[in-house]
Amino acid sequence: MADEPSPYLTATATAYDAVADLYTDLVRDSLDGLPLDRAIVAAFADLVRADGPRPVVEAGCGPGHMTAHLRDLGLEASGVDLSPAFIEIARRDHPGLRFELGSMGALDVRDGSLGGLLSWYSIIHTPPQELPPYLTEFRRVLAPGGHLLIGFFESEGEPVTEFDHRVTAAYRWPIDEMADLLRKEGFTEVARMLREPLEGERFRRGHLLMRAV
Repeated sequence: MADEPSPYLTATATAYDAVADLYTDLVRDSLDGLPLDRAIVAAFADLVRADGPRPVVEAGCGPGHMTAHLRDLGLEASGVDLSPAFIEIARRDHPGLRFELGSMGALDVRDGSLGGLLSWYSIIHTPPQELPPYLTEFRRVLAPGGHLLIGFFESEGEPVTEFDHRVTAAYRWPIDEMADLLRKEGFTEVARMLREPLEGERFRRGHLLMRAV
């Protein structure tokens, strides 16, 4: 990745800094009513643990609630995010975990050192043409056989579609197209989970569980 951040990265970090406390309150217990989401995260954790004691990174960790959930599932988890406000909140709310300020496109992690990487709706603000380098970075840091779980808003039969996310510009992806991109970057599909929007949600949710080859 370039030394100078892309304009959308700066815009995304600034937008989330402005709503960090409100966003944290909204997502803190968000998994409680999402049994399917919890199930695929649990499957990811089971697969990572089965491969041995390698660490896991959440790329785009926000206020750290998902990183803490991974810890509770028995993983050695840490988080990275662009937003200084989110990192401050994550460190305050989860003092036993490590959170670092940084880009998920330039992780401060050795090649092939991770057993797992979670990208939980963290790629949704990435313009489509700029997404492949992030997926390349995800593959770089994972050990062969390591697992990636990526969550995103699914486009429901439409091509990649920009939508009016409440914080900043975001994109919905066809799940097949996202899977194809990941295969091109050195992943093979293990499982996928599509679920319809619940009350209060606008869009279908897509989740891909991939293995690094």
